Amino acid sequence: MFTPSPTWLNPGDTSWQLTAATLVGLMSVPGLAVLYGGVMQKRWAINSMMLVFATFSIVLIVWVLWAFKMAFGHPIGSGLGFFSTFIGHPGDVLGHTQEQGQANIPLIGSAGPAFRFPESTLVYFQFVFAAITPILALGSVLGRVNFKAWIPFTALWITFVYAVDAFLLWGGGWFAHKGAIDFSGGYVIHLSAGITGFTAAAIIGPRLQRDREIDAPNNVLMVATGAGLLWLGWNGFNGGDPYFAGASASAAVLNTNLCTAVAFLVWVAWDYLTGRKPSLIGGVNGMITGLVCITPAAGYVNGWGAMAMGLLGSTIVYFSLNYLSRLRPFRNVDDTLGVIYTHGIAGLAGGLMTGIFADPLMRVYLGPHGSFTGAFSAGGVIHGNWTLLKWQFFAGLWVIVFSAVGTFILLKLVGLFIPLRMSEENMEIGDTAEHGHEVYPSDVPSLGYPSGIPGLASGTGQAAPSTA
Repeated sequence: MFTPSPTWLNPGDTSWQLTAATLVGLMSVPGLAVLYGGVMQKRWAINSMMLVFATFSIVLIVWVLWAFKMAFGHPIGSGLGFFSTFIGHPGDVLGHTQEQGQANIPLIGSAGPAFRFPESTLVYFQFVFAAITPILALGSVLGRVNFKAWIPFTALWITFVYAVDAFLLWGGGWFAHKGAIDFSGGYVIHLSAGITGFTAAAIIGPRLQRDREIDAPNNVLMVATGAGLLWLGWNGFNGGDPYFAGASASAAVLNTNLCTAVAFLVWVAWDYLTGRKPSLIGGVNGMITGLVCITPAAGYVNGWGAMAMGLLGSTIVYFSLNYLSRLRPFRNVDDTLGVIYTHGIAGLAGGLMTGIFADPLMRVYLGPHGSFTGAFSAGGVIHGNWTLLKWQFFAGLWVIVFSAVGTFILLKLVGLFIPLRMSEENMEIGDTAEHGHEVYPSDVPSLGYPSGIPGLASGTGQAAPSTA
């Protein structure tokens, strides 16, 4: 008799994971593509959006061919001893067993049951997290990074940096066993992206002087649209990480929005208190800070903890962006979109505050008598437990050092074969030189394209036929 699904598969959990993954995917395409395309100067809009789409694509290919198993598979081998707890054995997930088999990784950090959805669901859900990480780091080097160099760098970085961090904290690696927790990527994604972007910006060098002096968005409406997609997409970002459509997912979604709302308003308040006018760009920075801060803690804190994290996180990042940025080494590095602040510092602050505000009663997805192992079982500092904060500190320190060193080595390696920085001539021109068109082409041929818009037959509005 035909059955639509095996008995172990829960349609509700499966549907929610696929929905949550799609929400996270929308944060990248079109979310960050639209945000980057709007916040950059006009001549860099196409380049910024192209880099986002290219990064999203290359990560998916790498992910299914070998990187997913490195992050969430079996340890690479007992013969490596201590180092076997740092990475999984590489392998593809393209066979029929991945399409039909149950995801057999137990609920990370707990003694909970195995997932109740196919492994292909988990592969896609974790892919969108992997993809958004280098896309976030990309924000640090927009306006000068060589498109042709970024693609191989992304493939190498996912393999040798992201997969290691993911295994260590999420895939049952060393830090997970020690009790460090990262609910949805405050360390694995945001701290790593901030450090990677900052390191890349230092190596590749600054934008043209005029780009730094006139750093105005070309379309604020696009910025608001991209930011809105980020905010609501984050419901899948944090709401999907309990891996069950249950109480913890609901709590994570509510905490995410609560922390973000507080962080946004606190950022606006600091603008007023410091004599500035609240701008949309500043408000978006506050919003992103709140989203990032709550990410490592979304299912581990109660509503009061979420509000406290919004208040403290927004304050820390606000003063970092406006005042710490004037000191070395920050003032010497041209971080185009300030990723080191809104993701790096915010991710670190959120991870450490998880060690302070974690509430042991938030073990809702295992029920009142669920067995949750590790340092979280006793809560954070406000519950008298300092062990969790200790391991949050060491895990954060690892991500900072490993991301910086790994990024440095991989960029230098790529730079041996492909220039990391686009040519000065193309930097002067921008999108037209790099991609053959601009974001707002003139509809008058003599002002825009004397021979007509590339790819269109002149005067017809139809695609020109291929002559190949």
